[in-house]
Amino acid sequence: MTARSSASTASSAAVTEHADRGPLSTDELAAVIGRDIPPGSYVNLGIGQPTKIADHLPASEDGLPGVILHTENGMLGMGPAAHGDDIDPDLTNAGKVPVTELPGAAYFHHADAFAMMRGGHLDVCVLGAFQVAANGDLANWSTGKPGAIPAVGGAMDLAIGAKDVYVMMTLFAKDGSPKIVPSCTYPLTGVGCVSRAYTDHATFDIQPDGVHVLETWGITLAELRERLSVDLIG
Repeated sequence: MTARSSASTASSAAVTEHADRGPLSTDELAAVIGRDIPPGSYVNLGIGQPTKIADHLPASEDGLPGVILHTENGMLGMGPAAHGDDIDPDLTNAGKVPVTELPGAAYFHHADAFAMMRGGHLDVCVLGAFQVAANGDLANWSTGKPGAIPAVGGAMDLAIGAKDVYVMMTLFAKDGSPKIVPSCTYPLTGVGCVSRAYTDHATFDIQPDGVHVLETWGITLAELRERLSVDLIG
């Protein structure tokens, strides 16, 4: 199985470098991803950082949501995070964060939510990750560290079921090691499933011919090549 690329057709374009801006904050990165999700897509946002994307999705011209958000706990048509008087303790996303509902929202059984994921009905999912390999392998449920609590959740179903898999993560771990790697050293979630990796320093398009750099923030392509052990196309 090879990395999917249906949402990525402009990889041969020159890299856009923003050396004077970055690394991006979580909200800034969420806005970049929200901008790139194709209008009309059915999308699942993974637990953690990806939930921020719900607050940065552009509306369509008629004022309705440009994309339809799906949650694995049984909702279609989720809106941004809820605040203040809008908080309903019975209305949360899969990460237990209070959310809003948009016009036309629907609710269904947890099993039906997973059937949507496994059945190829989602256009895009956005997941966090510990590592992404140059061939699109994804490791996001365990570092294998003794005492760590593994939590795969619905990530395996999403990684294989969604038509395009985006990753949202920091490019470097706390110890400075890169998370874009030649091959994953952590337990795999999915094989060859990642289409695109969005990080605070750069966006990477993962194609059959290699890892393409689309855009950088606070770092140049030359500097990326010095810090990563992956051949970068750009």
